[in-house]
Amino acid sequence: MKVSFKPGTMIYPLPAVLVTCGATPEEYNVLTVAWTGTICTNPPMCYISVRPERHSYDIIKRNGCFVLNLTTKALAHAADFCGVRSGRDVNKFEHEGLTPVPAEKVAAPYIEESPVAIECTVTEIRQLGSHDMFMARVENVIVDDRFIDESGRLDMAAMNLIAYSHGEYFDVTNPRGFFGWSVRKKKIIKRKK
Repeated sequence: MKVSFKPGTMIYPLPAVLVTCGATPEEYNVLTVAWTGTICTNPPMCYISVRPERHSYDIIKRNGCFVLNLTTKALAHAADFCGVRSGRDVNKFEHEGLTPVPAEKVAAPYIEESPVAIECTVTEIRQLGSHDMFMARVENVIVDDRFIDESGRLDMAAMNLIAYSHGEYFDVTNPRGFFGWSVRKKKIIKRKK
């Protein structure tokens, strides 16, 4: 039997990313965002949705950029802390032992401990209600070379990424297939007689 819930965003799981912002070390901040995703491939674009009352909101709006840092099992505590504490009250980088590194293409830091950092420039801000959507163009992607295999591909399983789902964090480690595997033709092996 199916049950009706009140209208809500039940699209789970979601990535739990650490968003970094700030043009100078004095204003560096990090917040956790699960309302994020891809919106275009060419040009590469993504978005984050942030409540206007969040400390990082004004920093991102003023500087016009941010960095998405993928979150791992080792960063789970930091992801939770940075989502519930305000940068107005605490230096989250120091509190969580995170290392800010100036990004290469945007005026914001990335997190050294994150396996992937996606540098973004804001192209549009949409007022939606509880959150405003920062649509952004991807300017650069920084990847920890420990997660690039010998063929040059990202080894996502080795990153031990986490996801957010309805108030909880979950491991995302075991691949179940690859793009197109459901329609891939099976190889026919001819046996010698």
